[in-house]
Amino acid sequence: MIPPEKHLTYSLGYLQLGLIEEAREELSALPPDFLASPPALSVRLEIAMASENWDEVIALAPELVGHDATQERPWVAWAYALRERERIAEAQETLLAGARLVPNPSPLVAYNLACYACLLGDLAEAKRLLANVFARDKSWRDVARDDPDLAPLFSSPK
Repeated sequence: MIPPEKHLTYSLGYLQLGLIEEAREELSALPPDFLASPPALSVRLEIAMASENWDEVIALAPELVGHDATQERPWVAWAYALRERERIAEAQETLLAGARLVPNPSPLVAYNLACYACLLGDLAEAKRLLANVFARDKSWRDVARDDPDLAPLFSSPK
């Protein structure tokens, strides 16, 4: 019998190869109670993100946050899924809540918050957040320049 953790490893391997159905199938070999464990929830979240199943992401991310609110990934995924569902203000609120609980959030958190601020019309806040991102990692400048969520910042007079 293959240990449940191995099935998770195999599932992530399939996911890295872009084989989403195979990744899901690997999870089907897991006992139902193990599917609710944080490691399995994390893999399920990654599969939902890869398959752009935003409703599933919105359902899974709070479960992961309930196990450990200091982990950044579920907060980012949850907010992103809300954004994809055009629930921008809710995405912003969700990620702000996560940013308060995650120790040392990555530049991605501030970047996504800048996107949400921009989409909500708060260009000053978006600029402030992006300045923080660029100060931490200059490579985000190229990403930001091509991001349609931030287009108003680059098309408006400086």
